[in-house]
Amino acid sequence: MTLQKAGKTYGFAIVLITSLFFLWGFALNLNPILIPHLKKACRLSDTQSAFIDSASYFAYFLLAIPAGQFMKRFGYKSGILVGLMLFAVGAFLFYPASFIRSYGFFLVASFIIASGLTFLETAANPYITVLGSPDTATQRLNFAQAFNGLAQSIAPKIGGMFILSGVVLTNEQENTMSPAELNAYLDQEAASVQIPYIIIASVVLLVAILIWRTRLPEIKEEEPTGEQSTGSLFKQKNLVWAVIAQFFYVGAQVCMTSFFIRFADRVAGIDEKAAASYLAIALLLFMIGRFVGTFLMKFISPARLLTIYGIMCVLLTTAAVLVTGKAAIYCLFGVELFMSIMFPTIFALGIRGLGSRTKDGSALIIMSIVGGALFPVLMGAVSDATNIQLSYLVPAACFLVVGYFGLRNYNENKVKLTTAH
Repeated sequence: MTLQKAGKTYGFAIVLITSLFFLWGFALNLNPILIPHLKKACRLSDTQSAFIDSASYFAYFLLAIPAGQFMKRFGYKSGILVGLMLFAVGAFLFYPASFIRSYGFFLVASFIIASGLTFLETAANPYITVLGSPDTATQRLNFAQAFNGLAQSIAPKIGGMFILSGVVLTNEQENTMSPAELNAYLDQEAASVQIPYIIIASVVLLVAILIWRTRLPEIKEEEPTGEQSTGSLFKQKNLVWAVIAQFFYVGAQVCMTSFFIRFADRVAGIDEKAAASYLAIALLLFMIGRFVGTFLMKFISPARLLTIYGIMCVLLTTAAVLVTGKAAIYCLFGVELFMSIMFPTIFALGIRGLGSRTKDGSALIIMSIVGGALFPVLMGAVSDATNIQLSYLVPAACFLVVGYFGLRNYNENKVKLTTAH
């Protein structure tokens, strides 16, 4: 089908599915706010606080394949509705978790939210690529992901306003407080998540109702031909490398944002509320990078742009380790700009040409998001053992793998970049 025809047929569906990218982007990017916040409220180390990311991203690893299988049987729409319901339930559970101030309860709630996001991402990423011309699948996915970037830029600002108090007690201050005063402070800190997460859950339920009452087209992918029609998906080398690259990319992305507020405090002397505003600026650049990258793909092949951006991220992250003050923050701004196109580009390159096996390939790539559960913990351990600045060598190493995947596909313009449908 042509893009014009696809636009007339699937226009509203594209708008509705694109809204899901915003929702999960907002949820995941409250984690950089929750990490320093729960570190205070539940009195955690850097390594312990990183388990917020682990609880979120480990859900992708466990549920991506079941989500893909569910959608193969019941379709994209059913998968999206299941995802939205899990999302809402997890968000509502933040209220009792904050009431009893249980870090374990917070982790369970985060895991349930991420379970819902797994269904949403497993459905929405491939769905948006087949809602239109296969020739522009990568551009369309990057455009939808740009609204994910918009949510990423908004979430830290809103979270910083309504969740972070701006009050961080030193050890000396805690020691001068009575147990009752300290508990009152900690209870107040924990309670600040209640209203924001109730609002999030309510909005998600409204979207679920809208999608339930909307007729969405169910796309039937064409049968693959040749080697793609038989054998294990693990024989598809480009798909396997896409899974590896996405594993390292998501790990790097989560590391970059999760410890940003702590980095700004330790390296540039910026307090947590101001640092949340700096993070919002960084993620705004991430969103802008998505739109700019989508435009540049009209002139530069996605794989070549991915290679260039991967190299820039390695250089800028390394620079952030070596310099001090606000210059280090500005280096991280640059990383956010250049890593913007990585997830959708790796995804689109990885599932191209899989035909009726697109949902299976999509699930494998979504599973690789578990990198976001592992690398922040590694980074937290490095930070506890050395310092927060040196720990940023962890995402720098991850970007090397992303650049290598781009190089493997450097001549991908010789292969039609499509997702059969």
